Amino acid sequence: MNGAIVRGREVEFRVWVPAAQKVVLRLMRAGRCDAEDISMRRLGSADFGLPDLSELVDMDTWALTGIDARPGDRYFYMVNDQKPVPDPVSRLLPEGVHGPTEIVEPGTFRWTDHDWRGRELRDYVIYELHIGTFTSEGTFDTAIEKLSYLKQLGVSIIEVMPVNAFPGKRNWGYDGVGLYAVQASYGGPDAFKRFVDAAHREGLGVMLDVVYNHLGNEGNYLRMFGPYFTAKHQTPWGEAVNYDDDGCEGVRRFIVDNALYWIREYHLDGLRLDAVQTIKDDSPLHITAEIQQNVQALARELGRIVCVTVETDENDSRYVLPAEKGGYGLDAVWSDDFHHALHAYLTGEREGYYQDFGNKKQIARALNEGFVFQGEFFHYWSDVRGTSAVGIPLPKHIISIQNHDQVGNRARGERLNHLVPRGARKLAAALLLLAPQTPLLFMGQEYDEPSPFQFFTDFGDPNLQQAVSEGRRKEFKAFKWDDVPDPQDASTFERSRLHWDLATDENDMLRWYRQLLALRRRHIAHGERTCAAEFREDELVMQVPRDEPKILVVARFRGEANYDPGKCWRQAFASDEDGYAVRVFQRLRSC
Repeated sequence: MNGAIVRGREVEFRVWVPAAQKVVLRLMRAGRCDAEDISMRRLGSADFGLPDLSELVDMDTWALTGIDARPGDRYFYMVNDQKPVPDPVSRLLPEGVHGPTEIVEPGTFRWTDHDWRGRELRDYVIYELHIGTFTSEGTFDTAIEKLSYLKQLGVSIIEVMPVNAFPGKRNWGYDGVGLYAVQASYGGPDAFKRFVDAAHREGLGVMLDVVYNHLGNEGNYLRMFGPYFTAKHQTPWGEAVNYDDDGCEGVRRFIVDNALYWIREYHLDGLRLDAVQTIKDDSPLHITAEIQQNVQALARELGRIVCVTVETDENDSRYVLPAEKGGYGLDAVWSDDFHHALHAYLTGEREGYYQDFGNKKQIARALNEGFVFQGEFFHYWSDVRGTSAVGIPLPKHIISIQNHDQVGNRARGERLNHLVPRGARKLAAALLLLAPQTPLLFMGQEYDEPSPFQFFTDFGDPNLQQAVSEGRRKEFKAFKWDDVPDPQDASTFERSRLHWDLATDENDMLRWYRQLLALRRRHIAHGERTCAAEFREDELVMQVPRDEPKILVVARFRGEANYDPGKCWRQAFASDEDGYAVRVFQRLRSC
């Protein structure tokens, strides 16, 4: 891997700059006011030898060895006499995305998770959180204080929204530019390691949301270093990341190394690849498949279980099908159809992509098969959507009733508790947590967090400030939503913080979630993960597994639940509120 590599009392610097004629390191040692400019050399020069040449990318790497520097010192690179910019492989940007890279020695952290081996996908109950709004302080260290609560709740995997360096101090993380740098305002590299280490002590895995489909605009200096982008493809953010055009080999290496970096250096248990439908790659080996192959090779080397999941709205089975069936071999895919079908039916919303949902039979199909749209016409796209779900085990579908996208990408960031009554939310939670798919919770939904989760940014560039504010308003015309909060206003961020004083043992919704998750651990997590769900008028009957079921859920969307399951079933618990009724049954051992 490139970057600043501490070797005893010296530091080695490496950077991939294929088209450069000149690369200069500007070194700023801690406690000194002056900076030293040192010219770098391409590897392979006759008077410049390194023992690990075979491990480096190629002659396009520039390097310096034996430099008198220490962790805590800072530096810039200057390429072809252009302005000083941070290292593309910065571990820490303490002064922000325009400031210098700080040298970090990763080997000094004392891990305590030596016996941790990770979690199998079948055990996943994912809890998605945003570090900046998860606690009032918005840091990894304060998030550690909530780990025992998450363990008691019954989740098993924490999915952290992107933490790579972004402009300012407020951002969802998808405008990140320092792919290797941990956001300084969250606590930086060691704080993230403390969080992962503490989670492992609690028996919780940690996965990270990573963004390989684009980089943010502000602070994105990669074009100065190499052919990281290509006009061959266009994405919603402009030119695509270069995975299949001239010079793509170094770009692919940069991205694959990044995935491995999080697993090796931060002991992460998995990655979630953001919006892979916007990754454009016509190579024989798709970049997501290459990432998975390399991650699994590293996992075997480390003796750990690592899962790589993807987000896509395509309903495309190739992401999770094995290579022998023409797939990319990823472990699981975000499967939005369950959310859309249930949300549209409960709320009556039909704007935007919800226009294709609202039929109750879609809820049953999502539970039984994973995808609702499997090649049918999708009006929102004016095209067909999806492939067959045959051959995809249901646990490979990650489903939710709330997540950062479906909440935060509403104009005002309303959660489900702002939209439907409590009885409806209890019904939705029962279907989510007792279905055979892999469930995902969004932070706070388990106790009916009253704060919205709104879209917020902290750009310093005035043009970007105006563009994001205006663009946000235009985005919601299709949904006919107005009164859109300004992402740049600090109050938009502050409104999105959680209220932990509400997450008490007396909280009725929290008790409901704990009951459901305890039942899931006993009867759903292991064994056959299939489902038979069907509507009988306004009553959905779901049995898991499909044959010889252990759990039966009777969900009545209007009025009282009246389905009689027979003498072989014992009611475990039930809810009947606001015109919605749900009863959960366990099969008696004697039957």
